[in-house]
Amino acid sequence: MESSADRLARAAALGREHEVRALLEAGASPNAPNTFGRTPIQVMMMGNVKVAALLLSYGADSNCEDPTTLSRPVHDAAREGFLDTLVVLHQAGARLDVRDAWGRLPLDLALERGHHDVVRYLRYLLSSAGNVSRVTDRHNFCSRLPKLRKRCNSNEPENMDTAP
Repeated sequence: MESSADRLARAAALGREHEVRALLEAGASPNAPNTFGRTPIQVMMMGNVKVAALLLSYGADSNCEDPTTLSRPVHDAAREGFLDTLVVLHQAGARLDVRDAWGRLPLDLALERGHHDVVRYLRYLLSSAGNVSRVTDRHNFCSRLPKLRKRCNSNEPENMDTAP
């Protein structure tokens, strides 16, 4: 019989929000590794923000690192260009200043893949790092998110100093 950790990881990987919710409500740990040593947040369908938010709301570790590559979920989201998932991970406390085994930051991965919206977002946050409250105050940040997304998706200069 498949363990609850394997079932949760599989549901997260397939983006099955209702199944993920049911397993979490039944007591499955959001941080329990599957048979392959990966947690649900590490194998989740990166483009499914609802699954990411659900796992995080049940206590998934947004900073868990792959033991081999040292990459974290923010590396995966940045590499694949999933801005909304990256935002949810960051709001849950994911660090953006960590390097993988090859010394790459999430920003580097987004640059390599040409995900300009993610690059602008990360540059804005990293340049604002001196004013932590500006990027970690959840209510204030969420209220600015639509304007920031619009700016990220525009062809405006990459200087985000005037972003809301």
